Amino acid sequence: MNSSGSSTAYIDGVATTELVREDRPVPDGGGEQHPERIDRVWSVANWFVAAGRVVPGLVFTESGARSQWWPLPSANDRDLLRSLLPGPSATDHAWAADALADAVDKLMRSRVAGVSTTKSKRGKRSVAEAWVVSLNSADPTLPKTLNTHEVQEFSEKVAAWVRGAAATQTRTRVVLRIEEPISTTSSTPDPPTQRSDGLWSVRVLAQDADEPTLVVPASDLWDGLAFSPSAVAELLEALGRVVRIAPELSSLLASSRPADVLLATEDLVQFVRERVGPLVEAGVGVALPSWWSSRHRVKLRAKAKSKRSSGGTSGTAAGFGFDQLVSFTWEAALGGRRLTKAELEELEAAAASKQSLVRVRGEWVELDADELAAVISAVGQAGSATTSELVRSAMGLGGIALPVGVSDTGSLEVSATGWVGDLLDGALHSSASPIEDPKGFIGSLRPYQKRGAGWLSFLGQLGLGACLADDMGLGKTAQVIATVLADPIDAPTLIVCPVSVLGNWQREFEKFAPTLRVKIHHGVDRLRAEDQPFADRAAADVVLTTYSIVARDTEVLSSVPWGRLVLDEAQQVKNPGTAQARAIRKIDAPRRIALTGTPVENRVSELWALMNVLNPGLLGTSSEFKRRFAVPIETNGDTAAAELLRRIAGPFMLRRLKTDRSIITDLPEKIEQTEQVPLSREQATLYQAIVNDLLERADEAEGIERRGLVLAGIAKLKQVCNHPAHFAKDGSTLHGRSGKLDRTLELLDEIVEAGDRVLCFTQFAEWGALLATHFAKRYGESPLWLHGGVARKKRDEMVEIFGQPNGPQIFLLSLKAGGSGLNLTAASHVIHLDRWWNPAVEDQATDRAFRIGQTRTVLVHKFVSAGTIEERIDSMIQSKRSLANSVVGTGEAWLSDLSTADLRDVLTLRESTIGEAE
Repeated sequence: MNSSGSSTAYIDGVATTELVREDRPVPDGGGEQHPERIDRVWSVANWFVAAGRVVPGLVFTESGARSQWWPLPSANDRDLLRSLLPGPSATDHAWAADALADAVDKLMRSRVAGVSTTKSKRGKRSVAEAWVVSLNSADPTLPKTLNTHEVQEFSEKVAAWVRGAAATQTRTRVVLRIEEPISTTSSTPDPPTQRSDGLWSVRVLAQDADEPTLVVPASDLWDGLAFSPSAVAELLEALGRVVRIAPELSSLLASSRPADVLLATEDLVQFVRERVGPLVEAGVGVALPSWWSSRHRVKLRAKAKSKRSSGGTSGTAAGFGFDQLVSFTWEAALGGRRLTKAELEELEAAAASKQSLVRVRGEWVELDADELAAVISAVGQAGSATTSELVRSAMGLGGIALPVGVSDTGSLEVSATGWVGDLLDGALHSSASPIEDPKGFIGSLRPYQKRGAGWLSFLGQLGLGACLADDMGLGKTAQVIATVLADPIDAPTLIVCPVSVLGNWQREFEKFAPTLRVKIHHGVDRLRAEDQPFADRAAADVVLTTYSIVARDTEVLSSVPWGRLVLDEAQQVKNPGTAQARAIRKIDAPRRIALTGTPVENRVSELWALMNVLNPGLLGTSSEFKRRFAVPIETNGDTAAAELLRRIAGPFMLRRLKTDRSIITDLPEKIEQTEQVPLSREQATLYQAIVNDLLERADEAEGIERRGLVLAGIAKLKQVCNHPAHFAKDGSTLHGRSGKLDRTLELLDEIVEAGDRVLCFTQFAEWGALLATHFAKRYGESPLWLHGGVARKKRDEMVEIFGQPNGPQIFLLSLKAGGSGLNLTAASHVIHLDRWWNPAVEDQATDRAFRIGQTRTVLVHKFVSAGTIEERIDSMIQSKRSLANSVVGTGEAWLSDLSTADLRDVLTLRESTIGEAE
């Protein structure tokens, strides 16, 4: 502390300066704009105050003097302090420093408020007395009647007092090494450590600060083997500071050649508990035995028994779940092993003789007589807890109340059999049996899909939610359909998905499970609240709906006793405060499945939101999760917290990547997916208007005029299917007006997030130009855009750039200009934004990525506007592909020869597939 108002702490030879400055007011703007920063500041301030890491100071300026409680950081707190910084600028540093100092000062004043202080017999308080009074007061100002010179002198003494307990920067550093008494069975090779008198040795070592690996016994310095001429003096000075902090080592100064101090076990325990922390903060190294940090204590363990599931093949629920009560008994354990009655009696005798550190099974065990008595008293008692409480307690997150007298030392040891044991051991994945192609499933599941469906069924029968987080293209939909067939239940399955994939789910059920009754709850003719009873009217095995409809029809859907809830693109519920997320949480279903390729996109809290839907209570409340996981992981990079989170959430998540060799061998070299997307209301209106006009004019035209009219009308319809702005050519905004574009962006988001490359083909150059601008704004990087107007040299440059390791992720190509002659194997995805009716042309374009030199599976995505001409032609191509090569091989010209009646049947919009604004 100095008169300028700065707080400087020298810890381990490192100065932490400019923590606060009194001439800079605490800014409020950062807190108002970012309340999480303020929360973090108060959290850190609470930590400093609770740890006693504060120091009183006196700030003296020209305008007067006032007391101040400062945080007292050490070098080890750098990461903690850095976590408060909202940014790298000096202003950011100033905000964090001022906010922390202000918070610490307020907390300390609230703690010491009202503490009585004595007053000088002279009737007038001295500067020191006035300073102490102001530290206990809400008003930190010292009386202006005090002598200014005396106040300034006293502030300098306070600063010197604060610095006096800190280490100075010297070349020689003291290291204290704790050496344990030798046991009768020890074979320690180092003779100095082989003690048989039961005393512990605190040995003095000297470390060269310039060469930290050079550590020698203090006796070498007394023998003249010093690092530098000043080493002896520096070591003696450092030992003086050591003794001030740890008086039990005072005998070191009684010797002219201090080397070690012998301590009894009880004194050693007290030394480690109370002195090591302050010594380390003062720059003294303390080398504890390797086992000390992991030493064991006698703990209570909950021994639970649970049934084992049938492995995912049964057709009935096993009645388990996170709210299922599980019986357990208390037992005493040490290091993961149950203590016998004889061992407990020995420990009880040791505690009665006031021993706090004893050897059990060849290891040192720390004893607390009162706690040991409480543990022994609880052994054998029965209890019960929910599965959620058992899991949370085992992970150190709280859950089961411990018996009176037993302290909460972190995670509660839980030993369990059956499925609870598998859950705690992280063995749920291996406990599930693969499902062979279930009865009613049309097709063949790949091996990894059989394992995934078995796992989903297994967790469903246990009443546990599951997140299938397979990479895109691995067939999550097929695995869910197989699960529905393999695990039949009395109540229907509700599948919630984005509107863009609603029709795709329906077609996948028709393809893989045609015997299941599937209904769609969507559109203007969907069931309403007054249509009771909803479940009877539904009369379905599966009901498909969208997130927006769930939010609107919460009352209707939450009244149905669903058997299974499936959330497709489950990142839709990552924000728990949205209406659709709140509505989803109201739906009651014992089996819950989430499908997403990105369970965590931007923040760890998204995983909490997902798990709160699948397994409520597993990760605690939102605030608990933020304190325990989100802040440590995101702000401090806490790997231990991240690993604990993986341990807790891992049993409920199954993630397979297409880059995994064991998965790739199960996949074909090329996976083609045709996905139907709905039109927006605006698209549907335009589409129908064009159809009506076309049919009216076509009925009156003849010959070549009619052919041209039909072909022009079809081109307009395809433009509308892409986007109203593509058809109108009016430069209007693209956002939110096209079902196909919305779905394209959803897919691109996932591809870009995964770091993959993609080829996007369109037959319309004007549409590609609009998309190039739109993609550049959305992803912050201009995509490559190859069309007929690009010169050959520029075209070759684009191909070369795309093949580079850090090349652009999106390559837009017009079908004619980029559909042949290019080698673009850097891409592992191909998107056909609009369909060309000749499948050979599409295949040729796909082969720009799917060719010799490609090392990854190529995923081909073909988008079709549902209910339109695109769907009719795609159906024809898929059902009669070989015939289509010859019949439809010339493009759309064959359509112009259809009669008006046949043309009406092909072009007319199916209104049931029109999407609602989401």
